[in-house]
Amino acid sequence: QVQLVESGGGLVQPGGSLRLSCAAAGSLFRLLVMGWYRQVPGQQRALVASITAEGATNYADSVKGRFTISRDNDKNMVYLQMNSLTPEDTAVYYCNGVPSIPTIYSWGQGTQVTVSL
Repeated sequence: QVQLVESGGGLVQPGGSLRLSCAAAGSLFRLLVMGWYRQVPGQQRALVASITAEGATNYADSVKGRFTISRDNDKNMVYLQMNSLTPEDTAVYYCNGVPSIPTIYSWGQGTQVTVSL
């Protein structure tokens, strides 16, 4: 198992923006579909955005038009630009492969995003 380290979360007002980053170790990274997931207490972790090795993206309806996922295969990084944030976006955000494969990447600590006045 290799590590994923998420960063960039914080407290932001409704309508604000944040950019999340995920550093991924390992040589398989550039071959994998990567995604950003989020989890609210009491609910299952949900995929919100994914990106293929070639850069094709897909988004959950709830974030489409507001979030943008990107990656840098040379740096083993995945990013999530989040705009027009609402309180419903409050969650812990994680990156991982899509699907997540425990023998490749274990779940990181995540990064907390709180959208509130």
